[in-house]
Amino acid sequence: MGVTRTDLFTQEQNQLADLAKVLGHPARIAILEFLLKAKSCINNDLVEETGLAQATISQHLQELKKAGLIQGTIDGTRMCYCIEPSNWKKAQENIQGLFDLLPPDPNCC
Repeated sequence: MGVTRTDLFTQEQNQLADLAKVLGHPARIAILEFLLKAKSCINNDLVEETGLAQATISQHLQELKKAGLIQGTIDGTRMCYCIEPSNWKKAQENIQGLFDLLPPDPNCC
């Protein structure tokens, strides 16, 4: 596989592409939907909700946390996860910005 030429694109384009990669797995979408409804949860809640193995859930949580979409706090011996509100808002604005580029008359072709 070739080297990706991210230097050819703007910082905003690269950030949006990175966000799309993180959101590109249905398990991560399910985790985010669960967190948005539940407000917060621990890893075992997600194992029960999705039916995925704890190790698999942990890997997906790590990717979501690395992307800044979620945050985790220590609750005794467990990690409690929730949406990171400021980064969530920024992600929403970035995605909406792309959709807003559609001209008023989409019959342009």
